[in-house]
Amino acid sequence: MERVILHSDLNSFYASVECMRNPEIRDKPVAVGGSVEKRHGIILAKNLIAKSYGVKTGEAIWQARQKCPDLIVLPPDYKTYIYFSSEARRIYNCYTDFVEPFGIDECWLDVTGSCKLFGNGKYIADEIRKRIKDELGITSSVGVSYNKIFAKLGSDMKKPDATTVITRDNFKKKVWPLPVSHLLYVGRATAKKLTNIGVHTIGDLANLSLDFLRKFLGKWGETLWIFANGLDTVPVMKTDLHPTIKGIGNSLTTPRDLVNNEDVKLLLYVLSESVSERLRRHNFKGKTVQLYVRDNELNSIDRQAKLNCGSFITEDIASKAYEIFLNNWKWERPIRSIGVRVTDLVTADTYVQLSLLHDEKQKLKKERLEYSIDEIRRRFGHYSVQRALVLTDKALNANPVEENVIFPVSYFK
Repeated sequence: MERVILHSDLNSFYASVECMRNPEIRDKPVAVGGSVEKRHGIILAKNLIAKSYGVKTGEAIWQARQKCPDLIVLPPDYKTYIYFSSEARRIYNCYTDFVEPFGIDECWLDVTGSCKLFGNGKYIADEIRKRIKDELGITSSVGVSYNKIFAKLGSDMKKPDATTVITRDNFKKKVWPLPVSHLLYVGRATAKKLTNIGVHTIGDLANLSLDFLRKFLGKWGETLWIFANGLDTVPVMKTDLHPTIKGIGNSLTTPRDLVNNEDVKLLLYVLSESVSERLRRHNFKGKTVQLYVRDNELNSIDRQAKLNCGSFITEDIASKAYEIFLNNWKWERPIRSIGVRVTDLVTADTYVQLSLLHDEKQKLKKERLEYSIDEIRRRFGHYSVQRALVLTDKALNANPVEENVIFPVSYFK
């Protein structure tokens, strides 16, 4: 039986929610943007009126205002966006329990088994769009196809508030003429490589030799060839099936450029406290610390190193991250963003071999201290207990746990 896959994309999601909540700005150019003061000042979403001025997602707010001087820029309200996202999923769950999120505003739905109850894929898509508009006050675009990749392409083809159907019979006509950059996971670098060899459309990519693509792009070339030819068979995950957590991390665009080791050390402790708190919350310890650093010209490095044993102690994670930094970073330019991630996770309360080389009693004491700090912060707020180190520069003393509540989702689970 042919699969029936939907991809629902909530149109201009953040901006649509803000316009729904504030009727007085609905006929004005509106965008949701990050904090200019914290150097997160980019456009996160814009409404259709702002889009007509050429405002683009991802550009700096000052650039957007050059195009549209009357642009209304509102700060993001993630708690509200998460609420509307969950309400949209409540609607999806009325038609199938195979609902897989792809970020906060997009979901795949496998309605293959629901068509006998509700009608064909297009009918279900149209009904979902109507319910989202009537019940939530925002709009969505829905792609209907026999695989996830083409369903997502369909939702992107007509906006706002439209349904696009891509079938085995019409995909060559609808999909192949599209620019190759429209294909999922063909980023800027890959698109440039493909353009350099004369591949401009998805059809061009689909008609290349698979052996050539494997040699040219490696394993990734085979994946993209499968996508372009409509051969993707990746299933839609069930609502109650959650992927295994393989790592926990946080990164920040720094409020100001980091120019010396002390700046970096301070921010590594800020990030490591966030990561360690989340490890404890999910009952994990990690054995590997990863460090990400990007300078003010967007050059970056990723490095990692092993801990002596699994840990969720802030000091262990921060000191290892700082060690990685000192061993790998050359101060050629100031640093603009930095991130810490812990992987190789194990259950925190599992049995482990004790070490004769380390003070296990001291380690247990530090773990109990961390749990006590978590409880104090839960009751009185994050800033009720702080390290003396982070008080030396208030500009760098952020709270990544609260400021990074939405994370991207990978297609590959």
